Formats: sequence, C-alpha cells, structure tokens
Amino acid sequence: MAEGDVEMEYAEAYGARVPKVGLGTWQLTGGSCYETVSRALELGYRHIDTAQMYENETEVGRAIADAAVDRDAVFLTTKVSPRNAGHDALLRSTKESLERLDTPYVDLLLLHWPNPIVSVEDTMRAMDELVDDGRVNHIGVSNFPRVFLERARDAATSPVVTNQVQFHPYKPQRGMLGYCQDEGLFLTGYSPLARGVALEDDTVQRLAAEYDRTPAQIVLRWATQHRDVVVIPKTSDGEHLAENLALFDFKLTGSEVDELTKPSLRKSAAAMLNGFVSEFR
Repeated sequence: MAEGDVEMEYAEAYGARVPKVGLGTWQLTGGSCYETVSRALELGYRHIDTAQMYENETEVGRAIADAAVDRDAVFLTTKVSPRNAGHDALLRSTKESLERLDTPYVDLLLLHWPNPIVSVEDTMRAMDELVDDGRVNHIGVSNFPRVFLERARDAATSPVVTNQVQFHPYKPQRGMLGYCQDEGLFLTGYSPLARGVALEDDTVQRLAAEYDRTPAQIVLRWATQHRDVVVIPKTSDGEHLAENLALFDFKLTGSEVDELTKPSLRKSAAAMLNGFVSEFR
C-alpha cells in the first residue's frame, strides 16, 4: 500500500463521519507542530485535533493548507477554551480560531471543559448559530460528565455528536461509552496510550509479541475495536505516526479485549502525572 493510502475504519453520528484514528496535537507547538501535521497528512491521516488552549492553530492550519490534500478531505476539530464559553466570547473566539486555522469552517467544534459559571444555554446557542452560518459542521463537548452532557444536548438545536474524554485500558469509560452508544454519539478518546503507562502493561507486551505488533498498536486496536470510539494519539515521531495508523489489518479477540480492560484509578492518575512531567507518543 502506497504512502498516504491507508486502511481506515470510521465512526458515524448525526451525519458526521470521522476516521477512527486521528492526530492529537496537545503539546505540539511551532515548527514541530507544523512538521508533525504535515508528515501525518502525507502518511494518510485525515483527522486532526487542535484547540485554542494548545496555541498551535496557526501551525495546524498552515500544515493543512500546504498539504497535497483537499481541505474537504480532512476532518478538522478545534476546541473552545472554557473562558470563551459565553455566547459572544464563543462567537468571537471561534472567528479568531478560523482565522488562525486559515479555513472558512471546522468540521467539529467542541467546548474544551464545562464552565459552571456560564449558562450552557448561552454556549449552545452560539454553537447553533455557527452551524447555521456554515462556519461549523458539527458540535460537541469535551471532558463533560454525563449530567453536563445531557444539559448540553437538551440546550442545543444541532446534534451534539461527541464527548472527548480520556480513554484507555485503565480508564475505559464504561458508563460514558454506554451512554454515547445508546444515544448515537461517538466517544473521542484522548491519551489512548495512557501517556505511555499502558505500553509497559504485561498483557500488552505479551499480545504485542504474539501479534508481532508494537505495544502502542495493541492498545490503539483495543480502543478502536470498541463501537463508536475514535482516538487521537499524539506523537511527533515519524515512525510512531505510521505505526499508529496501521491498525486495521488485524483484530483482537473479544477475550483479549476484555483481558486488556483493567480499570485502575492509580494507573489513570499515573498517566495524568506523566502528561505533566514527560512527553510520550
């Protein structure tokens, strides 16, 4: 298979069709961000995730504009900072995001975190206006507990298509995933490798040897075999970028998926800590 031609699975919700593996860009900035997104697009990534809080929208947008890929072929997500959750601030900041991204629209706009001092009705009303204006194709949220997600869905006219949350074998989000599956949303999983912690897991190591795959491929395949789950692993390493896409020519058994699922508050906390002290894939 030639570079740029990749086998891919998709998640679908309310008209959105999203590649199940995308590129997360948290902690990628400047030239490294531009080069990583450019390389990802060359390899065949067609789903890129950024955010106002990442301060890299300009580099992401420039990489997409410079790529030999039509803009319409890339599913582009950005996230509104919670400090911009108010109606007017959301409209203004999204306009600024579109300018930095150098695109007339984004495929998906999320509120990055709940803002308890801003009315969710105001937030969703602004998002609905952006959809009506054609500047946003789909809307969603990130890091929302179920009760907040339900309030957002009730407040919005446009369908809320996803909740982006931490998702990995130590934090399998069973309750949230079940809710999304029942309600027709897809779940977007960030930190799907538990920021490197899952790569050292004994079961992951054993299955990697048995399947002749990398530990990262085993963990990402675990995630993507869940119905309605999309993942956005982050890496700036070219070899890892390619590996993270090469998932869909093998499949774990149901018992192996179950064996890999190991809810652990301790290891989830360790994964969060790793995000602050070190940079993983």
